[in-house]
Amino acid sequence: MPTKRLLLAALLSFALGGTNCALAHDGVVTPNFSHSIPNIPGKSLVAVEVEYPPAGASTPHRHARSAFIYAYVVSGAIESQADDGPAKVYRAGESFYEAPGAHHRISRNASKSEPAKLLAVFVVDSGEQPLTTPDK
Repeated sequence: MPTKRLLLAALLSFALGGTNCALAHDGVVTPNFSHSIPNIPGKSLVAVEVEYPPAGASTPHRHARSAFIYAYVVSGAIESQADDGPAKVYRAGESFYEAPGAHHRISRNASKSEPAKLLAVFVVDSGEQPLTTPDK
């Protein structure tokens, strides 16, 4: 299992533009898009697809202080909780966001029998690293 987690952390690092990123995760993270925003100097848009197997989850983590994150559930159902807000299940077609500096306490597949997929889009200061830091 440690090798799988290291591989997933490396994939997420690659997905986020090669930045330093470590996140223990039971699933697959695939790069989707990364580009500087031409009319907003110093900002970049980075998108990754996060696929959770049944009962898969990420460890609690924080994202870069500048990162505003928009998340869209592509398939299945994702349970998410940021900061001290309530945990909520989002189903395919629903979306949510995380404010800059938020503590992402829960991020997991809400189903124990079906996979789930999420598209996460970061608006972040260009070059800010790491983009994701797991809790110690």
